[in-house]
Amino acid sequence: MYQPDLSPLGDSLALSSLVAALPLLTIFVLLGGLRMKAHWAGLASLAVAVVVAVTAYGMPADLALLSASEGAAFGLFPIMWIVLTAIWVYQLTVVSGRFEDLRGAFGLISADPRVQAIIIAFCFGGLLEALAGFGAPVAITGVMLMGLGFAPVRAALTVLVANTAPVAFGAIAIPIITAGNLTKIPYTEIGAYVGRQTPLIALFVPLMLVALVDGRRGLRQTWPVALMCGAVFGLAQFVSANYLSVELTDIVASLAGLVSVVLFLRVWQPRGGERALADLREPTEGGTAAAAGEDGPADAASPRPRSHDTAGREDRPAATRTRPAPEGTRPSLGGSRILMAFLPYLVVIAVFSLAKLWTPAKEFLAATDMKISWPGLDGQVLTAAGKVSTTTVYTFPWLSSPGTLLLLSGIVVAAVYRVAPASAAREFVATVVKLRWALLTVAAVLALAYVMNLSGQTITIGTWIAGAGAAFAFLSPVLGWLGTAVTGSDTSANALFATLQQAAAHEADLDPTLLVAANTSGGVVGKMISPQNLTIAATAVGLAGQESVLFRAAIKWSLLLLLALCVLVFLQSNVLAWMLP
Repeated sequence: MYQPDLSPLGDSLALSSLVAALPLLTIFVLLGGLRMKAHWAGLASLAVAVVVAVTAYGMPADLALLSASEGAAFGLFPIMWIVLTAIWVYQLTVVSGRFEDLRGAFGLISADPRVQAIIIAFCFGGLLEALAGFGAPVAITGVMLMGLGFAPVRAALTVLVANTAPVAFGAIAIPIITAGNLTKIPYTEIGAYVGRQTPLIALFVPLMLVALVDGRRGLRQTWPVALMCGAVFGLAQFVSANYLSVELTDIVASLAGLVSVVLFLRVWQPRGGERALADLREPTEGGTAAAAGEDGPADAASPRPRSHDTAGREDRPAATRTRPAPEGTRPSLGGSRILMAFLPYLVVIAVFSLAKLWTPAKEFLAATDMKISWPGLDGQVLTAAGKVSTTTVYTFPWLSSPGTLLLLSGIVVAAVYRVAPASAAREFVATVVKLRWALLTVAAVLALAYVMNLSGQTITIGTWIAGAGAAFAFLSPVLGWLGTAVTGSDTSANALFATLQQAAAHEADLDPTLLVAANTSGGVVGKMISPQNLTIAATAVGLAGQESVLFRAAIKWSLLLLLALCVLVFLQSNVLAWMLP
């Protein structure tokens, strides 16, 4: 049986960590520096991970390759299965002709694209994160913003940044529940701590979104509604996580944020919406007629790569290949048409609420999960602590997966919309074809994560960082950020590092619950630069192969939020200890 050595090179944890980080450095350099297509960057980094596992860690080559195969399987199902069905459900609104009504319905709340970014990417995306997670919010809200006229890069970057604060409590608080199960700290206690960290991130995310959409001009003109939404969302997160329900935190926060925006707009309207809308829809290379900076969109959202004009247009969803109808030419919407426009998402909410919140349904679905001992791998790998690794048992959630629930939702929607079965099937096949490179990318990235985890590379890096002593309170969120950046999942980041955070806290005489919560909170700001999430966003908006553009634009936002979170956790470990339960 293989057991990883945490410091295999010269018995030096620092040197071993440097070598263990090579796969991560490879993918970040290839994406951010060389702008390589994500599937090639993923495959190259996977090869580096296998070489490091075999040569530096002494992992048998067959076990390294089997680890990669299990990771690839997990990347395809359930991860990309969720993305595939999420985009398919959206496409049903296009082929049925209901998407124009959906666009018009959002316009009834506000025609201002900066406000629409808050409503769709932050509030509605947060609701989807609460119910589904695993990339579904990015996929769905990305194509919705594209349909509203957003340029591809701006749409993708907006939903990536928006998909931060809700992540810790995503999929009915699975990341926090996982951390509780591993550390034996009550998950309600961890959730209460997280509920005193991520709300501060939520406060500023809507402000970031309006800056991404319309630069400093947008920030100056719309900050009241953005600040209101962030404050209400954050306050609702705090109240729910501490006093109501950890599992329902994002549902409560997202609905509260949405209601606050709707009510606020009844008494106050931002100026400059027409100019922002015109700039947003101007058919120029960068997707905007305004210059970046004081009077236009932030440069992080522009320009669009020239290669997209020939490489990605045919892969874009049908609704995003057309310009929105001019204002004033759309027919008025009645209540029934608005209801039908929102039907797919009402069905999704109903199905997921039933599956996740109704105990009999939840238990029935959980019982259908198939546990598969990965052939040749299960029982052959130990953890660094000497226990048999449970990662080598692959769970096949064929019915309980959010992807399957989205498929069932899509079948209901197709029936109500009277979309012919043949037409719905064609859209499904077309979506598979559109996602072909994304499928390869995510499979490669998850294969990379499994090789690094099972060979011991990830835990080596984490153990080295944890050796910082009292300063570890500052560095603690970095582990969660790193884990989520690698795996694309805050749940996986907690599975990797929650117990390590707990042990490091005891050694440094710090609050274990604080550091486990910091791991969870750190993960939320790492998700926007995860190659998995970048691929989902790029594919959704028709930028397949341009993940490097999104990475370069998102990394500074991710690092800025990470720094703020590190400072917050450090202060909470001493002078701001009064903030904690």
